[in-house]
Amino acid sequence: MKRVIVGLSGGVDSSVAAYLLKQQGYEVIGLFMKNWHDDSVTISDECPWLDDSNDAMLVADKLGIPFQTVDLSEQYKERIVDYMFKEYENGRTPNPDVLCNREIKFDVFMKIAMELGADYVATGHYCRKGIINKDGKEIYQLLAGVDPNKDQSYFLCQLSQSQLAKSLFPIGELTKPEVRKIALELDLVTAEKKDSQGLCFIGKVKLPDFLQQQLKPKEGHIVEVCKENEMYDRQAPNFTNDEERLEFLSRKLDYHLEDGKIIGKHQGAHYFTKGQRKGLAVGGHVEPLFVIDTDVVENIIYTGEGKQHPGLYKRALFVKNDELHWIREDLALSTNETMEVMARIRYRQPLQKATLYKVVSGLYVEFENPQSAITEGQFVAWYIKDELVGSGVIC
Repeated sequence: MKRVIVGLSGGVDSSVAAYLLKQQGYEVIGLFMKNWHDDSVTISDECPWLDDSNDAMLVADKLGIPFQTVDLSEQYKERIVDYMFKEYENGRTPNPDVLCNREIKFDVFMKIAMELGADYVATGHYCRKGIINKDGKEIYQLLAGVDPNKDQSYFLCQLSQSQLAKSLFPIGELTKPEVRKIALELDLVTAEKKDSQGLCFIGKVKLPDFLQQQLKPKEGHIVEVCKENEMYDRQAPNFTNDEERLEFLSRKLDYHLEDGKIIGKHQGAHYFTKGQRKGLAVGGHVEPLFVIDTDVVENIIYTGEGKQHPGLYKRALFVKNDELHWIREDLALSTNETMEVMARIRYRQPLQKATLYKVVSGLYVEFENPQSAITEGQFVAWYIKDELVGSGVIC
């Protein structure tokens, strides 16, 4: 009998995943990951990990499977929290959920599971795993979940072939209502529990409070850049090749104080991200203000009025070679090769038509339509039909 260790998070999805695996004849063990200690930045007095751990234990008891807790807080701090602080400090916006999957669930946690004699690790992600045979070799596919409202393949965009080989996603063929229905029929304590909205395994955290632990508040200017600014009308030069054109389309505009007017103050440019509209606390505008850029060196936030502001939009982005990742290594592009794909730059964004262009230094992603708030530090993921084949960190 094959042994599967399920990451029981105390939510309904992993609870049902454990039940389905047991039904399929696997020997199932539930393991709860404790990744967080610091309650000083949680929104309320509740202790999220403790509640979640208790719920996970009750589910394991109900399903009749062994259960234990593993404390991964040290590795989590080192690999996720410290990385997040560093990225925000440098004016980039990391995605902790993608990192948590790559670094914790499917690396540290997976190694612990293998030491406990597991054949597979399973999670409650809404995605599917496919296996194809190519030139006599098994290749693993990461496929979108069948529920379009809950597909979580994006969060797993950094997984490798070796990680996928040992992974199972039991609820990928189900919709969220179907999962809840199974949990209700089983009378699981998690059946009607709300989905967690916090950072991966941290719980309900106020991000500025979280960041202020290490990134101290520092007052700076909020500058509004008018949509008629001449920098937005710059004519494209004549290009001699695709790479020059893509470099132009993906370029980061260089804003200066004199490009707009000072309209307010903020407490630290590193707390803000492109496309953000909440937290600016500046009134007197017909349309909402959006962050169009942050300058952490000069500590200035540049904003624009309205979601159609030209400062929000770009047609292309760049991924450096060392931040480029192919799940399907057999499909990786060589220099000067291109590929038509569907891509997204954030979770839940509808897939967008795009073309990949491989150059010596990395990879350009050119979208058919301009994209709003392409954000440095976030992940772009690309698909062929319903298969996620690769991803990278936006430069």
